[in-house]
Amino acid sequence: MKKAIIGLFLITGSFALAQNKAHQIAEGVKVHQDLFNSSMAEGVACYRIPAIVTAPNGDVIAAIDERVPSCGDLKWSKDINIVIRRSSDNGNTWTPIETVVDLPFGKSVSDPSMIVDETTKEIFMFYNYMDLDKERDIYYFHVVKSSDNGKTWSKPQDITDQIAKVDWRTDFKFITSGRGIQTKSGKLLHTMVNLNSGLHLFASDDHGKSWYLIDTPIQPANESKVVELVDGRWMINSRVNKSGMRYTHISSDEGKTWTSSPEPGLIDPGCNGSIIRYTSIEQGFKKNRLLFSNAKMVKGRENMTVRISYDEGKTWSEGKTIYTGGSAYSSLTVLENGDIGLFFEKDGYKENPFISFSLKWLTEGEDKWKKPSSKRKAKS
Repeated sequence: MKKAIIGLFLITGSFALAQNKAHQIAEGVKVHQDLFNSSMAEGVACYRIPAIVTAPNGDVIAAIDERVPSCGDLKWSKDINIVIRRSSDNGNTWTPIETVVDLPFGKSVSDPSMIVDETTKEIFMFYNYMDLDKERDIYYFHVVKSSDNGKTWSKPQDITDQIAKVDWRTDFKFITSGRGIQTKSGKLLHTMVNLNSGLHLFASDDHGKSWYLIDTPIQPANESKVVELVDGRWMINSRVNKSGMRYTHISSDEGKTWTSSPEPGLIDPGCNGSIIRYTSIEQGFKKNRLLFSNAKMVKGRENMTVRISYDEGKTWSEGKTIYTGGSAYSSLTVLENGDIGLFFEKDGYKENPFISFSLKWLTEGEDKWKKPSSKRKAKS
C-alpha cells in the first residue's frame, strides 16, 4: 500500500535529531531516535499509537499504526497498517520498518498492543479491525502471535466472539493500545473499552489458545493499563476524559469487583498513558517499583513525564520531564540491561521517538538499578 524508502539496514539511535527550537528532549538520556515519521515511507500521512515490549530474548519491539491516506482513526481511514521495528541492542540500533498487517484498501487495522508470555516465550499482538466498505462502524478484535521474538508473525485470528458480547456488535469498542500483562499465576490479561458500558478486562488461562471476557464493567475509564501488585491485587490506571486526572481501579478478587478512586496527583489531559512493573522484591530486587508515563498536563497534550512509585502506586514521584513540547500516547518497557525504554508520540504526531534512560538518571541519583539477587528471590 506504500513504498518504503528506508535504505539502511541498521540506523544508529545516537545521532542528533533536528529539534523544535522551543523544546528539547531532556539532557542525559542514553538513546534518542525517531523510529517512525511520515518521511520514511511514500504516501504515509502519519504514524500513530505506539506500543513497545521487550521480547523474551531481550530484543525490543516497537509497533505502531501506519496511517496511509490520512491521519484519521480507524473508522475514518480505509488504509491503516500495523508495522514494527526491532532492536537487539537495547534500542541503540533498529531494523528497517517491517509490516505485520497490511490488508487490501477498505479493510483497516489500528491500535497495536502486545503481551509477552514468559512461560511459552511467545508474543501476542492485538489490534482492532474494520471493513469500512462492507461493515463500517463494526469493530472486530484480532490477534497475531510470534514465536521467534517478533521476527515473524502468525496469520490473524478473530477473537471478537470470545471477548465481546453479541449485543455489543454495533457498539464503539476497542482493545486498548500499548500492552497487557502476564500475572504471576500465568494468566494473560488485557483491557478493552466499550464506550457504552465501560472498561472491561479480558484474559487467557491457556497461554493464548482461548480468550474470555471478565464481565465486570469499570467506570469511569477510557484507555487503560493494568498491573499486578505484589500482593496479587490488580490495579488499573485509566484515562478519563475531561477530568483533568487519572483514575485508579483496584480488584482483590481477579476482576469480580473493583474499588475506584480519582488520582488528583496524576494530572492528565485525557490521553493514553503507560504503567508497568519495573522491579519487585519477589523477583530478587531490593525494592518494589512501578513506572508511569503520560502527558503531565490538565489540558493540552504536552509535557511527557515519567514517574516512579515505591509503594505500589499509592504515591508517585513528581517525575522527570522527558519532553516539554507536544506529547501524546506513550508506552514503557524495561530493557534487558535494566534501563527504561519510552516510545511516545511527539509534536503533533510528526515524530515517534524511542528514548532510553537509567533509573539513576530518572531519580536524580537517589536510586540505582542493580541486577536481581537469587538469594533475595529465594527468601521472598
